[in-house]
Amino acid sequence: MKSILIKDTTKEERAKIVAESLGDDYELGCGYESAGINYDLYIEGKKELRELNSEALCGFEVAYPEESSSSSCMKF
Repeated sequence: MKSILIKDTTKEERAKIVAESLGDDYELGCGYESAGINYDLYIEGKKELRELNSEALCGFEVAYPEESSSSSCMKF
């Protein structure tokens, strides 16, 4: 499996990774609002996927603490 880190991918490769991962037909640049995560930050090379996913998880845990099994929010 090839690395998906920003340093190891081009902008076009990151766009393809996001589109294939979400399994949708959206045009790139839409922000993927339905996912609740701004994947454009990854595509543009500003944040790694793990950072975006961790931030989304932390936001969920803050908003819905009763549904969280553990406090897994970590700062990078």
